[in-house]
Amino acid sequence: MESLIIPVLILALVGAGVLLAAKAIGRRAAKVQPGSEPESPRDPVELARTAAARLDQEQHRRLYALIAQGQAMAAIKLYFESTGEGLRASRDAVGALAAHPQPFRPPASEPAPADDEDDTPQRFPYRYRAIASKGDVTREVSSNMLNDEIYGRIRTLARSGDTEAAATALTRHSDISMKQALEFIALLDD
Repeated sequence: MESLIIPVLILALVGAGVLLAAKAIGRRAAKVQPGSEPESPRDPVELARTAAARLDQEQHRRLYALIAQGQAMAAIKLYFESTGEGLRASRDAVGALAAHPQPFRPPASEPAPADDEDDTPQRFPYRYRAIASKGDVTREVSSNMLNDEIYGRIRTLARSGDTEAAATALTRHSDISMKQALEFIALLDD
């Protein structure tokens, strides 16, 4: 009988260990379920759309720059820090975004910028260079408030003879003085 006590004790300890492990796993699963994030969509295209919607424009641009440079770990880290999602969800989201590129779409609550008015210049994420020359004289205006459309309007005003309006528009969309703008506009007259 003494020979059976030791195996029964070992069996009881193993059983208690299994029960404790099962309870710990059950508690961990119970903690994750109520506050867990919604399950990500299984469709990779839908996952990419959802992931892109969680990013603002600057984060979207930076994430795709990292993907284009082949820096997957940095892209995952950026997505993880930007959205606060888990590491696995961030990895899946970046993978879906890389496989199915998504354009940036502003949230529906933001109104689209009005392109009609050029009274209030907007800043663009790039610097636009406008160059005018006549003979040996060359002038350049560089600004992040200019683009092809605005510069085209300025050139049209200059060619139609309204140099004052063209110079005013140029000073409004750049950081040059009226005198410099008039010199630049004078070089545009063909």
